[in-house]
Amino acid sequence: MRPAIIFVVVILLIASGVYALWPKQSDPVIAAQVLATPVPAEGFARADGPRPFDFPTDFGPHFDFQTEWWYYTGNLDTADGRHFGYEFTIFRRGILPPDRAGERPSDWAAQQIYMGHLAVSDVDGGEFYAHQRLARGASGLAGAENAPYHVWLEDWTIKQTNVNKYILFATNEGIAIELTLTDDKGPVLQGDGGYSQKGPDPGNASYYYSQTRLQTEGMITIDGEEFAVSGLSWKDHEYSTSAMATGQVGWDWFSIQIDDGYEIMLYQIRRDDGSIDPFSSGALIAPDGSSVQLAAQDFVIESGDTWRSPHSNAEYPMGWTISIPSQDLQIELTPYLEDQELNLAFIYWEGAVWMSGSHNGIGVGGNGYVEMTGYAQPFNGDF
Repeated sequence: MRPAIIFVVVILLIASGVYALWPKQSDPVIAAQVLATPVPAEGFARADGPRPFDFPTDFGPHFDFQTEWWYYTGNLDTADGRHFGYEFTIFRRGILPPDRAGERPSDWAAQQIYMGHLAVSDVDGGEFYAHQRLARGASGLAGAENAPYHVWLEDWTIKQTNVNKYILFATNEGIAIELTLTDDKGPVLQGDGGYSQKGPDPGNASYYYSQTRLQTEGMITIDGEEFAVSGLSWKDHEYSTSAMATGQVGWDWFSIQIDDGYEIMLYQIRRDDGSIDPFSSGALIAPDGSSVQLAAQDFVIESGDTWRSPHSNAEYPMGWTISIPSQDLQIELTPYLEDQELNLAFIYWEGAVWMSGSHNGIGVGGNGYVEMTGYAQPFNGDF
C-alpha cells in the first residue's frame, strides 16, 4: 500500500529488546521498553535495482530484507447498503540477518518481530475502531510462510487457500473481520517492474507489488452484531532495508478502485520545506491488469478542506481533487468519516473514501483508501 518507508518508520518502534518479553505483556508495556532500541541494518539485503518476481513464492516472506509488510484495505457493503471500511496489516521486522540466525538457538529467541493493525470504519454507525498487536516470531506466536502463503500474528491470519483465493481473519475487543478474497487481476508490479525508488540514496527503495481488485465476501462483527458484507479489497506488499531520505517528513498515499474497472495508486512524499518530493509516483491499472507508471509530474493532488484530530491535535487535509491529464482522468475524493486516525505505536490517518469524477469523458464513481503520515509528528526516520 504505499512507500516501504512506512514500515521502517512504524516498526522501528519494535526493536531487539522485544524478543525478551513474554508474549502476554500489553502493547503500551512493549512500546515503552523498545522505543529507543532500533536494530542495525547491516547484513540485510537492500533494494538496489529491478529483480524478477516469482509468484506465488513472492507472496510470502523475504527474510533477507529487514522490513516487510502485507497491507489489506477494503470498502464493503451489506445487502441493504450499510457501508464499512477496513484495514488489516501485518508488519515484519528482522532482528538479525539470516546468516546470523544461529546465534539465537532458543525456541523463545526470535529473529523476527511482528506487529499487526486492525481497523474498521462503521460509516452508518459513525464509529472508527483501531487496534494493535505485537509478538515475536518464535514458538508459533507469529510468522510468515510462502508454501502456501500464510502470515499470522497469534490468531490474526492471512492465508492463501487456492490459486487466487485468500482468507483474512482478525478480532479484537468486540470487532472482527472474517473475509474471503478472490483476485480478479493478479499481481501488479509497481515502479520499475516492482522496484520502487523512494529517494536518491542507494537502497532507499523497496520491492513493491499490489493486488488491486480483490472481490471480497464475508462477515464484519461489531459488538456482537454480525454483518454479511461484500465489495472490493486492495493488497499492498513491500519489502526493503531502507529509511526515509533527509528532508522527507511524511506522505499521502491513495488507492482508488474505479467502477469502470481501472485502479489508481498514487503517493506523494512531503518534504520539510513544504514541497513534494520528486520521487513521488503512482500507477494507473487497466481492466486487463496492464499498468501505466506515473511520475510526480504526471499528476496533481489538491485539498481545500482540513480536519483537526481531537486525539492528537494534528491537522489533516480532508477531501482531495486528483488530476491525471495524460489519462483524461479527474476525480474528487471524500472521506466516509473524518475521524479515521489510528493512535497506535505511531499516529497516522488511514481511512475509507468515496470518489466521483470523469475518465475519458465519461462519469465514474468508486471507492478507495487514503493514508496520511507525518502530520502528528515528522517521520524523519531518526530513532
